[in-house]
Amino acid sequence: MAAILTERRQFILKLVVQEFIETAIPVASETLVRKYKLRVSSATVRNELAALEDLGYLTQLHISAGRIPTDAGYRFFVENLMDRAPLSPAEQRTIRHQFYQVRSELDQWIHLAATVLARTAQNASVVTPPRSYQSRFKHLELIAIHDTTVLLVLVLHDGTVKQQTLTLDTARSQEDLRRYSARINERCADISTSQIEELVMRDQQREHPEFSDLEQQVLEVILRAMRQFEDQINEEIHSDGLIEMLSQPEFIPALIKAEDAERAVERMRCALEILTSGRGLSLLIPQALASEGVQVVIGGEHSEDEMREYSVVLSRYGVNGAVAGVLGIIGPTRMSYPRSISTVRYIASVMSDLLRELYGVEKRSLDQD
Repeated sequence: MAAILTERRQFILKLVVQEFIETAIPVASETLVRKYKLRVSSATVRNELAALEDLGYLTQLHISAGRIPTDAGYRFFVENLMDRAPLSPAEQRTIRHQFYQVRSELDQWIHLAATVLARTAQNASVVTPPRSYQSRFKHLELIAIHDTTVLLVLVLHDGTVKQQTLTLDTARSQEDLRRYSARINERCADISTSQIEELVMRDQQREHPEFSDLEQQVLEVILRAMRQFEDQINEEIHSDGLIEMLSQPEFIPALIKAEDAERAVERMRCALEILTSGRGLSLLIPQALASEGVQVVIGGEHSEDEMREYSVVLSRYGVNGAVAGVLGIIGPTRMSYPRSISTVRYIASVMSDLLRELYGVEKRSLDQD
């Protein structure tokens, strides 16, 4: 496909994407020739638009209408045609000043990040708090309650305490329970969920396991508790900018054709559900945490059906080896990708530098190229 995407077709595709992002109106050949003073006829541009449609980069909503980008068109634009659009020095100074006004109030960073992202990119924003990459084991206590009932008290490295009762096959003395706890505390000191999983797996494969059946049972409970804690962290998503997103033409029935009004209302309902419940977004958080740089997921690239009319621009922020969170923008696929990517990249750098300062790690420059 790329082999027959000539230089001229790439240029015309770039113009169509930029024009549609700016106006939300399907783009006609006459518009391109007139507005951009192209040195070819409308008929030539029309042929190129038809070729781009055959290649899957453009489509028509109605037979006589102009063209609009497909998800593939947006993807090619983002990866190959998009010009960098860094935030202006004035915008960077304003954003930096806002964050440094609340630099001593960690709980305010998340809300401010969500607000600044939404206002700057004019779409909805999502931010997760900075957390440890994985929950880490700190301490375990097993306390005999009654006969075969035992209280398991698990303390994680960040201070989180989890309690759960266990029912044993046979009663065990408090001294036995203390001995089991001590061995698990020694073997699991300050290690992550994945490391405990590896420890358990290796022990189960041994001819003579190190851990007793009771200790294996306790370790499985610990693993479930730590996984549950990590899942809860991934679901803790703060959002802002609903008004900004719903102000986009895709959500305003009065600005579109009558037959599309019902679809606009459905989009509005879906957007509300995504931002209030985090559904669809929570699947993207672990992927963003495991990735470097800015991640862009466009329309049909989402695995969840309800997300396929939206694009999401996400970036990890934090301190390597210590804490990390995710922040980003969500909006219709007709999104200003250069602006959104620059906004997400810059605010992620600001948040990372604040956390580096908090953790005593050397800072780097905040300014974009």
